[in-house]
Amino acid sequence: MNQYPLIAEHGMVGDLQTAALVSAEGSVDWWCAPRFDSPSMFASLLDSEQGGFCRISPDLSEETVVRQFYLSDTAVVVTRFMAPSGVGELVDFMAPITERVPTDRHRLVRAVRVVRGTLPFTLTCRPRFDYGRASHTLSLTGGRSAVFHGPGTDLHLQVSAPIDPLADGDDVQARFTLSEGQSAVVALTSVNSGGSAPVPPSPQSAAEELEGCRAFWLSWLRSSTYRGRWQQMVHRSAITLKLLTYHPTGAPIAAATLGLPEQVGGERNWDYRYTWIRDASLSVRALIDLGFTEEAHAYRRWLRDRVDEGTATGEPLQIMYRVDGNPNLQEEVLSHLEGYRGSSPVRVGNAAAGQMQLDIYGEAADALAQVGDMAGIEGWRSFSGMLDWLAANWDQPDEGIWETRGGQQEFTYSRLMTWVAFDRGIRAATAHSRPADLPRWTATRDAVFDQITTRGWSPERRAYVQHYATDVLDASLLLMPRMGFLSPQDPSWLSTLDAMTEDLVSDSLVYRYDPAASPDGLAGSEGTFNLCSFLYIEALARSGRLNQAHYAFDKLLTYSNHVGLYAEEIGPTGEQLGNFPQAFTHLSLIAAALALDTHPNHPTP
Repeated sequence: MNQYPLIAEHGMVGDLQTAALVSAEGSVDWWCAPRFDSPSMFASLLDSEQGGFCRISPDLSEETVVRQFYLSDTAVVVTRFMAPSGVGELVDFMAPITERVPTDRHRLVRAVRVVRGTLPFTLTCRPRFDYGRASHTLSLTGGRSAVFHGPGTDLHLQVSAPIDPLADGDDVQARFTLSEGQSAVVALTSVNSGGSAPVPPSPQSAAEELEGCRAFWLSWLRSSTYRGRWQQMVHRSAITLKLLTYHPTGAPIAAATLGLPEQVGGERNWDYRYTWIRDASLSVRALIDLGFTEEAHAYRRWLRDRVDEGTATGEPLQIMYRVDGNPNLQEEVLSHLEGYRGSSPVRVGNAAAGQMQLDIYGEAADALAQVGDMAGIEGWRSFSGMLDWLAANWDQPDEGIWETRGGQQEFTYSRLMTWVAFDRGIRAATAHSRPADLPRWTATRDAVFDQITTRGWSPERRAYVQHYATDVLDASLLLMPRMGFLSPQDPSWLSTLDAMTEDLVSDSLVYRYDPAASPDGLAGSEGTFNLCSFLYIEALARSGRLNQAHYAFDKLLTYSNHVGLYAEEIGPTGEQLGNFPQAFTHLSLIAAALALDTHPNHPTP
């Protein structure tokens, strides 16, 4: 077994309230419950010894071939083990919880069968509660059941014949052998301490649960309006965005994990299991563009509640929240964890929640503008109050989209999205005859435009730059054409695109910016940023550079993992880095595909 499998060597399953990562070696290496942002029970990705895992696999010799895939158009992960003595399959899934009510009960089903020959398997279950900080006790309850008692949480392990779980200290291990046609089931169910035991699994009940899970995803995908040439990848990205959305509130998270490094051995290790206004708004916009409107309405309600609540600083919004809207994201270091391949510190919580990032109002306005009249009169009042605040506060330095810790600046992207906020607000007020201070909003919009085109433009670089005090370029500005600020054929935009190609692009992969030229307060470097790489493709397509866009898109698709998922970044040797899977990457993949599909008759070079 690999001590630390590659970040990319995982598929994700989830029930719309939490998610788990399953490695290609049959190990659940990450699972938090009852919510995405709850403490982990399995976190061996962050510490192979202290993090915890649940593994089901045969002895993996050099002759064993392992393949992992998703059942088509579902969130069901299948891992196949092909050995000289036999072929086995491990099927992992979580039945979606479709009620909009949070629950403490979450069930991960692991069904294993042998389809040829005979295979011996080993089951090892070693939960480590509270990110590995809390001890637990074990109760073997008989009837092929065990309960791990953690702080406030019980994890029930239930198995079917012929598995016979045995205590290994406070953990569980079992060896069993299956022959052709035989199957067994392992069910992991997390409940609040003292909660009732779940129904024991059987191969028949697991098959019924599996069919229900499969039917849910196939039914959900029927709402998709996408008919382009990259349907498999676009639908995989849509399912990933859905899996990363907390169904009870409609709040999307940025990624399923925390602490996975942007540079192996480096300090750029963050907790992404929260709802960023920016990431969530762009995720919802991507789903809207594919025809999934239910998610947009749920997010709109969640966002309106955040505006109505306000913040302690007087701003309408904080940049990120927990999935239930709680603004408390105090950052701490989990010093007992060594981090993925020694990448420390491992941080939980996120201190960036206290930053000012003015761009969030533009992303929120752009997403909300796609779904009609902002949820009626009360929704409009919340929205217009937000823009009134922004009209009085837009011209301030902030930390910007990349959440730098090197001090506030007048970031061009923040100004761009401020312009978007007023543009969308003016359009909505006019289209729906809503009360608004249109003269003030219009004057502010125009002032922002004038400021960007004068102070954000570098005559020397012939490009729009990261902030007003630098000539450094920033890939976030690749959104300028999509947001309607500039025509994709505008000479100033085309020269900006040329400058980015020269400075930020490496073999079609795009860096966010150059930390050496624009210090961000952090040590080390990072890989190319997948969001930016897909935004670059979209910008090329919109600008008519179709051969270049198609070639870059085809190459970038080769960097997905074996089941079509992406982390945050691509490292120097093509490895995936950062938290996984990341919503930013998948939403921008959808946008790039849609942009390329506007030219359906253009041949792929």
